[in-house]
Amino acid sequence: MSGVWILIILILISSLPVFAAFIWFRIAKYQIPAVQFFLVLLAGATAIFPALVLQDLLGAAPAMRGRGLLFYEFFIRIALTEEISRLLMLFIFFWISGIIKPNENINKQPTFNSVHRGTAIGLVAGLGFALLESAVFGVLNANIMLIRAFTAAPLHAACGSRIGAAAVLFPTNPIQAIMRIITATAIHGVYNLMIYIPNIPSIAAILIAFSALASAILSIHNGRAIDKSNNTAIDKTKDN
Repeated sequence: MSGVWILIILILISSLPVFAAFIWFRIAKYQIPAVQFFLVLLAGATAIFPALVLQDLLGAAPAMRGRGLLFYEFFIRIALTEEISRLLMLFIFFWISGIIKPNENINKQPTFNSVHRGTAIGLVAGLGFALLESAVFGVLNANIMLIRAFTAAPLHAACGSRIGAAAVLFPTNPIQAIMRIITATAIHGVYNLMIYIPNIPSIAAILIAFSALASAILSIHNGRAIDKSNNTAIDKTKDN
């Protein structure tokens, strides 16, 4: 099988979670229209470009050796730059779409609904990032492309959901936002270690990616349930 066909197959495998998320959002009736869904995918994919620029600017850390170098490479140069780039693109998207308002009162906390939407949108942006990244890695690094085909989408979706919530929280609650960024970076960095260090079994990376995704899905599901409960209570109050 030629390299082109392998790349096409990898992209198709990476696309499956995108279709699954789209169907899930339609069935659950999340407040994310189809057009917005695909615009978020595009924004997430676009985040790979500032990430590559930042990674190139940071370069290697020649003064570091051993574990320090591993931490710098996998947690700072790769994980943190990708999460910051994703945060930047989501900031832009949220401001354009009105989810974050530039003149929003800094003392006014965002509603749970806005944080919940940010989490869901961030998950979709992560899938967009993973889709483009899988194509790039399929060309540059054939040794890890198979495991990345199955784990990159869950990993980036999980991290993206946390960054999406951080983007909504940042204008009013930067401490919570920073904690979510740190969590996303930590998950991402641990996954990078699992992928690139040959002595660690591949199943470890799979468990990290899918457990983080399960946590993100549960957060979105619970948030949706709370939103419905609050809306029902508001409707009853209006009726009375």
